[in-house]
Amino acid sequence: MTKPFSQACENNKHAILKVLSNAFKACEKVLEIGSGTGQHAVFFAKHLPYLEWHCSDQPQYHEGINAWLNDEKLNNVRAPVNLTIGKDPLPDISAQGVFSANTAHIMQRNEVARLMRDVSGWLPLGGVFCQYGPFTIDGEFSSQSNIDFHASLIKRGCGGYRDINELKEWSEGLVLANIHQMPANNLLLEWHKEA
Repeated sequence: MTKPFSQACENNKHAILKVLSNAFKACEKVLEIGSGTGQHAVFFAKHLPYLEWHCSDQPQYHEGINAWLNDEKLNNVRAPVNLTIGKDPLPDISAQGVFSANTAHIMQRNEVARLMRDVSGWLPLGGVFCQYGPFTIDGEFSSQSNIDFHASLIKRGCGGYRDINELKEWSEGLVLANIHQMPANNLLLEWHKEA
């Protein structure tokens, strides 16, 4: 099959890698929730060779993810497992890190709440959750383009932007350690699991 391609993944991968290189430096395994096209998985696994990168997503995306994995033939990235938030439990692996990009604004509000609770309960103490995408802060959008994109998401039936304060409410046990400013008015939220 022709490998799926996301221009957004291509545009943001270097900026995200810069944060992950530090955030995941004490991790051995990372679960990616919503591996999408598979581009991020192979790029990050290639540049963070000490990590074992575990892909997951809804079944309809597995063929595309596997196409990227088969082309790259990396020995530190694992084939995707089925994961639909609200339907499937997080996989039974002992990972110290979780990564998810551009999922929260696609999912419905109740699904994002479930995601945050699941990750909070699943990560071990000292674990790290890196969550990339567009968010609002105290109900405020950072640009007109974000306002327009949020409106288009709602029109398409997606959940739209989530506010960081909402995420904090749903994340018992997780502390928002850093908010990294990213290109194109996106953020990378770095959550730490604390006692």
